[in-house]
Amino acid sequence: MPSYKAPLADIRFNLYEMLGIDKRSDLPEFANLDRDTIDAILEGGAKICEDVLAPLNQIGDEHGCVLENGVVRTPPGFKEAYKTLCEGGWNRLSAPEEHGGASLPILLSFTMTEMMFSANQAFAMYPGLTNAAYAALMGTGAKWMRDHIASRMASGEWTGTMCLTEPHCGTDLRLMKTKAVEQPDGTYRMTGTKIFISGGDHDMADNIIHMVIAKIPDENGKLSDDLSTVNFFMVPKFIVSEDGKMGVRNGVSCGAVEKKMGIKGSSTCVMNFDNAVAWRLGPKPEPKAPGAAADKKSSSAGMKGMFGMMNAARIGVGIQGIAIGEVAYQNGVAYARERTAGRALTGKKFPEQSADPIMVHPDVRRMLLSARSFVEGARALAMWNSFLLTEARSGDPARREDYAGMADLMTPIIKAFFTDMGFEATNAAMQCFGGHGYIRDHGMEQFVRDARINQVYEGANGVQALDLVGRKLMAKGGKNIGAMFKHIGDVIAAHEGNAALAPLATSLKRGFGRLQEGTAWLAENGLKNPDNAGAASVEFLRMFGIVLVGMKWLEMAAVADKRKNGDALNPASFYESKLVLARFWMERMMPDTAALLERMKAGADTIMMLDAANF
Repeated sequence: MPSYKAPLADIRFNLYEMLGIDKRSDLPEFANLDRDTIDAILEGGAKICEDVLAPLNQIGDEHGCVLENGVVRTPPGFKEAYKTLCEGGWNRLSAPEEHGGASLPILLSFTMTEMMFSANQAFAMYPGLTNAAYAALMGTGAKWMRDHIASRMASGEWTGTMCLTEPHCGTDLRLMKTKAVEQPDGTYRMTGTKIFISGGDHDMADNIIHMVIAKIPDENGKLSDDLSTVNFFMVPKFIVSEDGKMGVRNGVSCGAVEKKMGIKGSSTCVMNFDNAVAWRLGPKPEPKAPGAAADKKSSSAGMKGMFGMMNAARIGVGIQGIAIGEVAYQNGVAYARERTAGRALTGKKFPEQSADPIMVHPDVRRMLLSARSFVEGARALAMWNSFLLTEARSGDPARREDYAGMADLMTPIIKAFFTDMGFEATNAAMQCFGGHGYIRDHGMEQFVRDARINQVYEGANGVQALDLVGRKLMAKGGKNIGAMFKHIGDVIAAHEGNAALAPLATSLKRGFGRLQEGTAWLAENGLKNPDNAGAASVEFLRMFGIVLVGMKWLEMAAVADKRKNGDALNPASFYESKLVLARFWMERMMPDTAALLERMKAGADTIMMLDAANF
């Protein structure tokens, strides 16, 4: 059975030594938080993840979710674990106090998110999606919804979903067929089918609040083929009155539980809406003037809430890439230390044994270092990104726009690069087990299956790459990318004069130069031929991810170099490991930026040349 131990030492390193949150009393979110309080939160969260959630991971995979008599039954132990989680308030750390939350900074709730997903990714989907739906309802819902529905979602009494995808319609929202017809009382009646709905139905909460996108038909009952009538709706499983009373069952039902490759403890459902009562979110758009044409590219004001929900979910999925890589790495290391096979290439290391532990072999070490350098580098970047969101709200007023812009720029990178690398890390950790990794006993094959979905949902990674090159790069006239490039350049300049760090800074500087060259190539060639941008987008995103994680490794190495003899927080070996991992990333990952740039500059000609019939 696999094991999990929360990486509290590394989380504390990022909180205190990298971000210095205990010294940021200038930020209201951190003003009343001291180390003792933060450590108590981390340790309490770690305990429930290690002792309650992790032991249910394989059980959830073995039993899955079952649809019985119109109700989805979750795996044994899930319902009880969910109750324990909610009773402790671990599902609502960042929710406001009036909703029973702790009003903690998002940075701390994200550390809990990572630990939960490492311990049990399928289980963590339920509170994770609920938090995203809660935030969307708080941002777009009417006061009675915030008071009576969002509050119960925060407590965990009710859960939430995101209902976006249809059998024939994923990323292209123009193709949606789900419709919502306005009623005289201001509500809507919704009809349609949504698929791949995480937590669509289950037995852990009294009500489920579905956040749904649908089209509003015209006066003739027809649906447009553009975004102008796409709207965002709240559709509860049980109808809720404006005074908060839960009433009769709504026209919402689970048609099936998807038979999936992984995360089988998560109830991924086909959801049918049959004349269901729905409430449109956000202000109602002004009616068009008679004879005016619809704006084919515009969407309703409430859709901003939907996009906000999706962006939060994409960051959350990126965290899942870190989380699954962490737990897979931990188990890979444990096995490599114990499993004996062959002898070290430089001679016997354990002559008293019949063979050496496989940890002596360079390739095993390469796989494990690849996983760990990604996990710790990505964690540092993700935590910095979360901190930027706080800075964007209450930090230096002159820099708030830059902070928000850099965080927005990183959203597709965190989602796509982290989940690609998380899968690679998990696969490498499984490889350390050899044939034993392929069977169920050690749990590694489940990690690989669970990790694979992260690259797909909340926008497949190729779509994230298109979002990066098509929207994010030139957002605000290029101001966001300008702020990020200045920040990277400043980090390099701050450390390249240090003899101990110069080789790391030089490597990062080379990779950064290639990233800048790739950005310029896109600006020139993507405009000439949009297929060039599409063909180069995945390589560009990966290059950007490598450089950003490299930037954090240079900063972590600078901290570790100052504390290499150890301190009150960590022993010398902790900082020695950081320095080695920083070298590994610069020597083994940063050179990939050269190949990625070459592939980008090859353009789209060959990719688009072959006739579809010849594939």
